Amino acid sequence: MIKAVIFDLDNTLVDFMTMKKQAIETAINAMIDAGLKISPEEAKQRIDRIYREKGIEYQQVFDDFLKEIYGKVDYKILSAGVVAYRRAREAALVPYPHVYMTLTTLLKMGLKLAVISDAPAREAWLRLCYLNFHHIFDHVITFDDTGERKPSPVPFLKALELLGVEPHEAIMVGDWAERDVVGAKKVGMKTAFARYGDTFNTQNPEADYELNDITELIDIIKKENGWE
Repeated sequence: MIKAVIFDLDNTLVDFMTMKKQAIETAINAMIDAGLKISPEEAKQRIDRIYREKGIEYQQVFDDFLKEIYGKVDYKILSAGVVAYRRAREAALVPYPHVYMTLTTLLKMGLKLAVISDAPAREAWLRLCYLNFHHIFDHVITFDDTGERKPSPVPFLKALELLGVEPHEAIMVGDWAERDVVGAKKVGMKTAFARYGDTFNTQNPEADYELNDITELIDIIKKENGWE
């Protein structure tokens, strides 16, 4: 029987990449209005490069960006960008369709729920709290909790331990096959690939199930548990 469902966060519960793109574009326009003297296209290329080098969660991206251009941080431009970024991020940070309904249904079915995210704890919890998801999950395991990123077995084993279930009693739902699916399979969990959040055009995720809509998870668990 499936007793627990473990979710990735970004691009599985929330459309992280769309949110990030919109927030960066809004921030660039605000910095230009505040006096930044380069084109939006060049600004985006420079910021994207910094994210590639430092990681998508890097918090000082605009500081580094301005130091590259001016040799120092122009705080008028920086502040305009940060404020615009935060406002746009909050406006664009929404769950995928049917996520609330699916999570609520899973809870009513008596399942334990958890999140495993490679994001830093602060950023993961901010997203969960903003979406009012922070009361839904029994446990949230972030990079800061284990020091290991998926597909390392460590965060998966930590989640199973906290949930009090065996690997075959849990299913992992995620959009990144090389991390979410591979990592969960390593420890013996069932897997469901979130096709709706896939940003890599993955051809063969090698998961037990593929989801075009998160609601499909409900019928999968009913079938696994013989509840149909």
